[in-house]
Amino acid sequence: MRRLTLWIVSTIAAVVLLLSYRTSLGGPAPSAAAGAAAPGIVPAPAPSGGSAPARRAKTVTANGTVARTRWGPVQVQVTITDGKITGARALRHPTGSDRDDEINGYALPRLRAEVLQAQSAHIDAVSGATVTSGGYAESLQSALDAAHFG
Repeated sequence: MRRLTLWIVSTIAAVVLLLSYRTSLGGPAPSAAAGAAAPGIVPAPAPSGGSAPARRAKTVTANGTVARTRWGPVQVQVTITDGKITGARALRHPTGSDRDDEINGYALPRLRAEVLQAQSAHIDAVSGATVTSGGYAESLQSALDAAHFG
């Protein structure tokens, strides 16, 4: 009787795991041609005509590498002005379902706020978006490395 119970519980657990398995709907691995921005420093736009300001802030923008997560690719771009992180945004994030959009709708602004507060890639994961948070931090760190920040 005990073996039968163990077998039934094991079978149910296996079925639950199989039914909860989800693959990325993102398609093939991303490449520059598929919309991934090239990692590294983003060239600054050429200065426009007119009078130059007395002091120009030194701004560097860098793209991180694409972090491949189980739910899809994540890529972050960071902007650093005068040695301070002033911007961070996700260039790529998991998409393809309403659930992805819901999670990223609340997670990405929180991750950006974490970056601006922490001034590093040592950020707290957003509850419910742990995988995306990990990919965000990984890509962010590569962008900071490319910008020689920290």
